[in-house]
Amino acid sequence: MEILTTPFQIEPEAVRKQMRLRQENKYLAGIIDELLAIARPVARPKALYEVAYVEDRDGDSLTIGGVGFTSRLLRINLEKVERVFPYIATCGVELDSVTLPDGDFMRRYTFEVIKELALRSATDRLQSYLKDRFAHRGLSRMNPGSLPAWPITDQKQLFAIFGDVAGLIGVCLTESSLMIPVKSSSGIFFATEVSFESCRLCAREACPGRRAAYNAATAERYGENGGTGTNPSPPLPVNSDP
Repeated sequence: MEILTTPFQIEPEAVRKQMRLRQENKYLAGIIDELLAIARPVARPKALYEVAYVEDRDGDSLTIGGVGFTSRLLRINLEKVERVFPYIATCGVELDSVTLPDGDFMRRYTFEVIKELALRSATDRLQSYLKDRFAHRGLSRMNPGSLPAWPITDQKQLFAIFGDVAGLIGVCLTESSLMIPVKSSSGIFFATEVSFESCRLCAREACPGRRAAYNAATAERYGENGGTGTNPSPPLPVNSDP
């Protein structure tokens, strides 16, 4: 088990791009600069991962790191995979604990964008680190709750692989299996020659976080019926990626 802390290096342009600002706005530019100045001294985006092995395959059931799962999505993607990398990444409790004035929608929304980018930086760094350390040319990932074939309730099993996640990186689960801080993600990285994207199995239209086009044939193979699934990290308000 290892924890990676990612340097906070988010620039104003990245925030503007995430907010889909089409032209320079001095008012919003000032807010972005102000909030980044608040975030930089405290932000500690981080990711926790474990090296685990897939065992006891039986139908759609399998064991990962000593914890049992039942999921067609997992079974198909991990059919020929032995070693996997369960992970939990977060923007960090330090950033999530920053308080902003109530009623200031634009500042609160902008700060949510900054936290989302912090989470993404932690996940991207983890993926690059795993590729380098374990000599994998290609890694894909799956996330509980992104599709019905791997329900969000399996967050509990995933967390069980690590033990005291709250003590390790400050992330905890609610009774409904959502993560706190909200800008956190969990899943499993696995080596693959052909990239897997859960977006190809989801028919949800106009999704701001879509990374690949829906493919009906791929969805059929995994037993998906075009449902949208449930994202363990709810999307940002207005127009922003989940």
